[in-house]
Amino acid sequence: MGGGTRSGVMELEYPQASLPRMRGGIDRDDDGKDRRTGTVWTATAHIITAVIGSGVLSLAWAMAQLGWVAGPVTLVLFAIITLYTCGLLADCYRVGDPVSGKRNYTYTEAVKSNLGGWYVWFCGFCQYANMFGTGIGYTITASISAAAILKSNCFHWHGHGADCSQNTSAYIIGFGVVQVLFSQLPNFHKLWWLSIIAAIMSFCYSTIAVGLSIAQTISGPLGKTALTGTQVGVDVTSAQKVWMTFQALGNVAFAYSYAIILIEIQDTLRSPPAENRTMRRATSMGISVTTAFYMLCGCLGYSAFGNGASGNILTGFGFYEPFWLVDFANACIVVHLVGGFQVFVQPLFAAVEGAVAARWPGSAREHGALRINVFRLVWRTAFVAVVTLLAILMPFFNSILGILGSIAFWPLTVFFPVEMYIRQRGIPRMSAKWAALQSLSFVCFLVTVASCAASVQGVLESLKTYVPFKTRS
Repeated sequence: MGGGTRSGVMELEYPQASLPRMRGGIDRDDDGKDRRTGTVWTATAHIITAVIGSGVLSLAWAMAQLGWVAGPVTLVLFAIITLYTCGLLADCYRVGDPVSGKRNYTYTEAVKSNLGGWYVWFCGFCQYANMFGTGIGYTITASISAAAILKSNCFHWHGHGADCSQNTSAYIIGFGVVQVLFSQLPNFHKLWWLSIIAAIMSFCYSTIAVGLSIAQTISGPLGKTALTGTQVGVDVTSAQKVWMTFQALGNVAFAYSYAIILIEIQDTLRSPPAENRTMRRATSMGISVTTAFYMLCGCLGYSAFGNGASGNILTGFGFYEPFWLVDFANACIVVHLVGGFQVFVQPLFAAVEGAVAARWPGSAREHGALRINVFRLVWRTAFVAVVTLLAILMPFFNSILGILGSIAFWPLTVFFPVEMYIRQRGIPRMSAKWAALQSLSFVCFLVTVASCAASVQGVLESLKTYVPFKTRS
């Protein structure tokens, strides 16, 4: 309902249990916790921050593997599937009544309430493993962009043929140090400002990538394009074509993988109106905006660089000039991923700390004026340290994104939302609707298996020549 709704109508439409309460002078939600203040705009900012990240940078490369026909069709299909299944997932935030029903604070709680049993363990494993992996992916991407700033300046002053290679390990460590500091922020609900800054940064570098691609296309493309993408016998072997096509599907899947934190984002929304209504609006806005950027970045990047498009459009140095604009774009990527990292890992932090506090209540105690929590300080620092180490050991941009995308896409974006919807609505087995939903899930499962296998193969190939702390790129 809009802001002009009268009090009487508001009370008629929303049960009293759903309205905020006052306890001891503090505004409370229906569950007695501090009142949430999120709106459709803050949720959209969270979504854009989570969705437009590493994925947008690899789309020109993915388009080169898929070609002019399959590339755009794949982007649109993934957007439609994500929009549909995220709508189903948003309805699972509350049990029973969408306004006054019991709230599920996490994705895993939603699965427990609607499905239970082994589904809960499988969901928790997939979700938190992917959050952990996304932290690695964001660390790799941010460090590559930080290194690209120095490489860009080097190419500008010393010529395009100069050896401007950088060892990304130092940049990975630097990003890790920054995340140790940001990880001490205790409340995901108060990170809205970080998401808004990150969303602005994502618009900046996406727009720059689009603008530079247009300029390059007008001035003269640097490679040939084809309806089917890279050509066997010319650009790649037949085996490489198969592997890279499936890896490209994983990269596209990663570009849309935000369902894993949808429930956590929804839990920041104020109510009334019902959170699922607000979340559906935010999802529609977020997916529409990101798909438009994806289409522009992928198609224009492919048009500019053809079948030789690099894995990361802003760090592969198809663009050399204006060097300051390339520098600014990469700086925006770094700032965005500082926020994006936190959007993904804060729910994981909350899950671990909640479980520990339930078993050992003393672990939640805070000390001093700075409200330092010893367990939080040690555990979050150790988590970031492990992520940083793994990023140093495997800094392979496209392959890592492919693995993350494939792991997250089927189970978290498709399987669980579909299964919960079937259980909620009591859809009979073997009915036409049940068969359609299960067919969607099965096809997405096949895509996940193929793209994961191709991405793992890519990592194994890269490890044959990579030496941590020594190999430069």
